[in-house]
Amino acid sequence: MRKTSDINVVETSVLPTPTELLNELPKTEAQADFVTRAREDIHRIIFTDDQRFLLLVGPCSIHDVAAGREYALRLAELARAVSDRVLVVMRVYFEKPRTTVGWKGLIMDPHLDGSHDIAAGLRLARAFLREVLDLGLPTATELLDPITPQYIADLICWSAIGARTTESQTHRQMASGLSMPLGFKNGTDGSIQTAINAIKSAGQPHTFLGIDIAGRAAAIATRGNGNCHVVLRGGASGPNYSPTHIAQTEQLLAKAGLPRAILVDCSHDNSAKQPERQPEVMHALLDQIAAGNTSIIGAMIESNLQAGSQAFPQPKEKLRHGVSITDGCIDWAATEKLVHDIYAALSPRFR
Repeated sequence: MRKTSDINVVETSVLPTPTELLNELPKTEAQADFVTRAREDIHRIIFTDDQRFLLLVGPCSIHDVAAGREYALRLAELARAVSDRVLVVMRVYFEKPRTTVGWKGLIMDPHLDGSHDIAAGLRLARAFLREVLDLGLPTATELLDPITPQYIADLICWSAIGARTTESQTHRQMASGLSMPLGFKNGTDGSIQTAINAIKSAGQPHTFLGIDIAGRAAAIATRGNGNCHVVLRGGASGPNYSPTHIAQTEQLLAKAGLPRAILVDCSHDNSAKQPERQPEVMHALLDQIAAGNTSIIGAMIESNLQAGSQAFPQPKEKLRHGVSITDGCIDWAATEKLVHDIYAALSPRFR
């Protein structure tokens, strides 16, 4: 009989089940309590009159756990200093969507050598999340593969669905079952309506194919996730953080019967893919807030120990410490200054 399946599959490697990994690297009671409190704090900022600013900041992606740990230690200290006005959440991104090909993130290729040791990547990701939580930092990530959440979602305080996948039914269904607040980015073409449609979809019950924590194929039935909001990141037509774009987004949200809660990604097309322009975008948002805008509830910044990015692939021993191998970032000094600028600009809210 002629073969009709798996013609292009060269290898199938069995992974540990979610239950096995969660038992191997369990969350502590303190970590569970912290995740719960952080999710509640984020919810209040997005959906209630909590005046704090939600700041999602950190590396474009985690490729070097040692550098990520150093960054987290610095960020935790900074976060404590501004906590009465700014809720700092660390970007802990392990999955990277690619336009064509490229490194797909720590989970998919943890050794940075094309060996795709996903089992090791899942262990590294889960272990690193526990470290960040133990520092008192809430965690944020983009969820790309619909199986990944079973392994790490219990340690995530906020998550994103990216511009390439906001229109995906699979990701909207996945989001409907997630337990944390979640931001849908506008589409790569700049369409804000795409993100609003995703929010409405994810807020409804769904049934879809997935795996349970024992790793078995399962029909997953959800109640819907009402903790979703829009993230503006610009698009092919240019940036979308101006007062005109914010007002347009407010109108679209109101028309859809959704709360006016907008988070702005200062990177990507909003900074014309020039990471050093992120502070410029952030200050433009602060000007709008100073002028009375109340719908801008937060922002996202790509930041690392060192500025810019470095070419990859290249030999690991040649990689510079604390420099992104994906999107370019601002450095720590610029990050620290920007966070203090945000804190100072928010002073009128707390008088």
